Amino acid sequence: MKTFVIGISGVTNGGKTTLAKNLQKHLPNCTVISQDDFFKPESEIETDENGFLQYDVLEALNMEKMMSAISCWMESSKHSLASADCRSSEEIPVLIIEGFLLFNYNTRVYEPPDPPGYFDGHVWPMYLKHRQEIQDITWQIVYLDGTKSEEDVFSQVYEDVIQELAKRKGLQETA
Repeated sequence: MKTFVIGISGVTNGGKTTLAKNLQKHLPNCTVISQDDFFKPESEIETDENGFLQYDVLEALNMEKMMSAISCWMESSKHSLASADCRSSEEIPVLIIEGFLLFNYNTRVYEPPDPPGYFDGHVWPMYLKHRQEIQDITWQIVYLDGTKSEEDVFSQVYEDVIQELAKRKGLQETA
């Protein structure tokens, strides 16, 4: 059976998890894997000279464990959900992967700059850097307007996903 994978990436505390969970509530046969669930223990997170724990770097994440979870989902024929939703066998299984460095794994070597302040000096510049890297990728990436309301962003993404699933379902039926 074909699957549909959605990647949601963006700045720390930018609403990725909220959007993913909202979509999961409305999409049948949908699972969410969150990059936040794969942070290494705090004792393994480096601290910069300003005393900030360096969570906004790939080295703070156990990406091998995350990739294993994704692979297990992809290989599973059941795509079991934590919830007890009834699922139609006709529904295309949907996996939403959300995280701040989702599209940057294995794409670069990173050394954090010396930030004067955590968000302004570290989180935001790193987000801009990583976003620039993914802009060159040829995947179908839709950039969302973070100035819009949570409801408007959800509506836009939900409509896009429903349209894409309908296209894929049509292709699946003709195959």
